[in-house]
Amino acid sequence: MLLGKKRKLGRKIEEIMVGEKLSLTEKIEDKDLLLYLGLTDDANPLYIQHDYASQTPFEKPIVPSIMLTGMITSAISKYLPGPGSHIISQNIEFPKPVYHYGTVEFLFEVIEVIPTEHTVVMSVVGTNEKNEPVINGKIKVCPPHRLEEIHGKALENF
Repeated sequence: MLLGKKRKLGRKIEEIMVGEKLSLTEKIEDKDLLLYLGLTDDANPLYIQHDYASQTPFEKPIVPSIMLTGMITSAISKYLPGPGSHIISQNIEFPKPVYHYGTVEFLFEVIEVIPTEHTVVMSVVGTNEKNEPVINGKIKVCPPHRLEEIHGKALENF
């Protein structure tokens, strides 16, 4: 249990400004795909079977869209706004597939800060190694809430 342990939280809503950007690059490796597919028990042949995928318009296996969404979630949890954040809503499109061993460069930008709702709206664009858009979306995030000191009332949930 982490009672009394100092937690590193992301940025307060008051510290976040419209126009802020975060860029990060993710390379899709076999180990990541196999771990994701094993955890989700997803055996879609489009994701893992070269013989099947070669007969589709994709021509080779693709990365599951939800796995790419997980990378977006991870970036929000780790960096902007950071630990303690929570995604409230998301609208994400995948105009082109991402292939195995592909690289995706993500660019996040804060486009709205709504202090009365304690939310931040960000755009996210992902491009592949050919600089083609593979992800385009808008995400509404609740930045971390500041915690009070631990006292008797806080322990009621334990």
